[in-house]
Amino acid sequence: MTQALVPPEAAPRRHDREILALAVPAFGALVAEPLFVMADSAIVGHLGTPQLAGLGIAAALLTTAVSVFVFLAYATTAAVSRRVGAGDLQAAIRQGMDGIWLAVLLGTAVVAAVVPTAPELVALFGASDTVAPYAVTYLRISALGIPAMLMVLAATGVIRGLQDTRTPLYVAVGGFALNAGLNAGLVYGAGLGIAGSAWGTVIAQCAMATVYLAVVVRGARRHGASLRPDAAGIRACAQAGVPLLVRTLSLRAVLMLATAVAARLGDADIAAHQILLSLWSLLAFALDAIAIAGQAIIGRYLGAGDTIGARAVCRRMVQWGIVCGVLLGALVVAARPLFIPLFTSDQAVVDALLPALLVVAVAQPVAGVVFVLDGVLMGAGDGRYLAWAMLITLAVFTPAALLVPVVGGGLTTLWWAMTVMLLVRMVTLQLRARSGRWLVAGATR
Repeated sequence: MTQALVPPEAAPRRHDREILALAVPAFGALVAEPLFVMADSAIVGHLGTPQLAGLGIAAALLTTAVSVFVFLAYATTAAVSRRVGAGDLQAAIRQGMDGIWLAVLLGTAVVAAVVPTAPELVALFGASDTVAPYAVTYLRISALGIPAMLMVLAATGVIRGLQDTRTPLYVAVGGFALNAGLNAGLVYGAGLGIAGSAWGTVIAQCAMATVYLAVVVRGARRHGASLRPDAAGIRACAQAGVPLLVRTLSLRAVLMLATAVAARLGDADIAAHQILLSLWSLLAFALDAIAIAGQAIIGRYLGAGDTIGARAVCRRMVQWGIVCGVLLGALVVAARPLFIPLFTSDQAVVDALLPALLVVAVAQPVAGVVFVLDGVLMGAGDGRYLAWAMLITLAVFTPAALLVPVVGGGLTTLWWAMTVMLLVRMVTLQLRARSGRWLVAGATR
């Protein structure tokens, strides 16, 4: 009854405060993550070109190995936030512990697979005899930190589900500072070379995981939640994560296919494409911050049984996504004379880049809607629909991308195909959002 006394104009302001309170720290944490690789690259780069090339190959393999398990964060955020909304913090933390135990099991399995096969994995990249030993060394040592990396993903999901994005920001910033300091000390001070960089990263990741575990364990003791592994709970986390794994693999397949097509267009086109992908990733951080806020807020509303509030905050976040997309698109166009020279001075690459860059700018409002609705449906635990929607998108994008060399237009046409991919995602996600079938209330879906 008290809700009816709230002025209509107050609800959007309340939603704005909720979104900002979660999205701004989430953006900071997201930006801090790629700084790990940048710090490693800056320090290792001074050892020599072979070492830097080896780091690049090993980092690409590690990023792939870890990113496919990002569902540990997404699914955990949705499950924990639902229980928070239902007022059952003990069950929320218990759910989070199941996700962390699943991360330990998956991380151990990945280490067991990567360490003995490191030379073969590096060989897949066609590394030269000079580069390969450095790549194998870095990969084998850094792989030991994969369980900690996956625990960080799962624990981040727990903390976000508890409506806290500040702690992940503090941990990410602290982890970056520790990683940079350890790398410099071990690489040059201890004379360990590229192995020192790898050990620095492992230690930093383990330290981050330890901090997260301390936070979760403290919460578990406060609310009487068990810390022991629960087979049924771990199995439920894995089952909830499978659809999101399918979604993530389908999205990566889109990006890999786009890169493969760009490579066939010529050296200038693939170089320009890599620049666009780097920019695309940077823009995604801003939009993904809103999506992360969506995961936490929507789960909480649905856990509390407030489907009307969930729909209202969804609508408000879509508005945020559109506005942010427009602003980011305008920023890309306005700042292009400043950042293009940072990447290349090759006129052929610039000529391929400029028209495709305008396509990227035009697509940002669409991307804003896609990211937001993706986060909303994740927060609602609607992973199965997200998996099917992404498979449909991949099915549409594949022929469109393969036709690019036939149709002509080079890289610009390829990025129009990427925009078609975004439009397909937007349509499938909007259809689901409008249907209301994702609005399943309760502590569990």
